[in-house]
Amino acid sequence: MTERIAAVDCGTNSIRLLIAEVGADGGLTDVHREMRIVRLGQGVDATGRLAPEAIERTRVALADYVDLMLAQDVSRVRMVATSATRDAANRGDFFEMTRAELGRVVDGAVAEVITGDEEARLSFAGAVGELSADAGPFVVVDLGGGSTELVVGDAEGVQAAYSADIGCVRVTERCLPGNPPTAEQVDAAREFAESKLDEAFAKVPVDKVHTWVGVAGTMTTITAVALDLPEYDSTRVHLTRLSLAEVHEVCDRLIGMDHDQRAALGPMHPGRVDVIGGGAVITEVLADELARRAGVSELVVSEHDILDGIAMSILG
Repeated sequence: MTERIAAVDCGTNSIRLLIAEVGADGGLTDVHREMRIVRLGQGVDATGRLAPEAIERTRVALADYVDLMLAQDVSRVRMVATSATRDAANRGDFFEMTRAELGRVVDGAVAEVITGDEEARLSFAGAVGELSADAGPFVVVDLGGGSTELVVGDAEGVQAAYSADIGCVRVTERCLPGNPPTAEQVDAAREFAESKLDEAFAKVPVDKVHTWVGVAGTMTTITAVALDLPEYDSTRVHLTRLSLAEVHEVCDRLIGMDHDQRAALGPMHPGRVDVIGGGAVITEVLADELARRAGVSELVVSEHDILDGIAMSILG
């Protein structure tokens, strides 16, 4: 019988599931992909703790995922938890919950908190698998809710990686309370993003990079809006190329919108409405810095990211 495995990526803003079938050649074929916004990192930046209601939202989603794993006869599972849980004083409550749910699939299974470095490497493995080696070196940027991972590498593997302590939820909660944000708030958000990304670029040299690959919900949503999709379509988004002028145009538009205007956009997930502006600010700063430092002229957006890397890591 063909083996099926499951990967779960639990970030600051969303929890995602991939169930995949292992082929005879060791390759993976998607059986099921799903994403839910649970906002696990709600308030962590200010309080240092996971909110009980955020843990409960995550538990409900994970319980449903586990039911799907059982229905699909999953034999191995790996769940990775990233920025929000790294920062939380009460992360033990979260781990007890994941042990109870994942234990229904594999006895003793529990979420793992990985380092920012490993997070970046898993994202890289998932993101560049379908790209031509001739397009490298690559810089893969995984823009999450609480952190942004930058990793540079080529067909030979990863050369440098860094996790910057900045993401769409963190920027929004800290700098963008307005609806829509004021010019002063946007300037403060850009300054905050620039300072954090300067630290990242000091650790991850990008001067020889040829291709910028963006992954995760902010980048894919920006792309779907740029394509003017009536609803989100991952097949249309995957491997789309946007010029930096197009990136700036759509980001400026999203930043300037109020909540209702963003919510009315066809491909906008309801859980991203109030944080996409913060993600757009970070994306614009990335575009400017990569143009200046590496001469990058476009963004390639991939639907394959850390979730795929987690699944690949299960197979060793």
